[in-house]
Amino acid sequence: MFDVAIIGAGPAGASAALFTAKARKKTLLIDNDKGMTRRALLLNYYGVKEIDGPDMVDIGLKQAESFGAELINDTAVDLKKAGDTIQIETENGQYEAKHVILATGATVNFAEKIGVQTKEGTEPRIKKVVDVDAAGKTNIDGVWAAGTCAGMSVHAIITAGDGAKVAINVISELNGERYVDHDILEK
Repeated sequence: MFDVAIIGAGPAGASAALFTAKARKKTLLIDNDKGMTRRALLLNYYGVKEIDGPDMVDIGLKQAESFGAELINDTAVDLKKAGDTIQIETENGQYEAKHVILATGATVNFAEKIGVQTKEGTEPRIKKVVDVDAAGKTNIDGVWAAGTCAGMSVHAIITAGDGAKVAINVISELNGERYVDHDILEK
């Protein structure tokens, strides 16, 4: 069983996976490689002069995997609560996790299918978003959402930050106390 399963591996999902895996939480990252960041050119990402979307996604996935996140190329098709466990069904398998983070980008079809409440979106071309609280929690216990699907701006830097924020909140809940991750530069 995974501590955290993340559905979607764009900036929000990969950022969340990086944080959860680095915190030594057994992390599964499920992605079908159809995200909009694969079609982007990023000229406004802080600290990076210019990067194309495919490179950014690949670097983010490698970072998450370097800390132990397990990446599978698959599509989630169903999710069910079973006590304290969440069962995720994909086109090619089944997985269990204690927590799930939805990071499905511009689409909420999967969220609606599994009973997650949605609301009207505020971004151009984003009709609906997942209804989350300030921490990223949805109406289903143990299911969280981050990034554009959770109502954040479609800008990669914003969705990445939201993925990190939600991951920190999930880690904190798993640990039973507030989690902080600061690396120190050694001289």
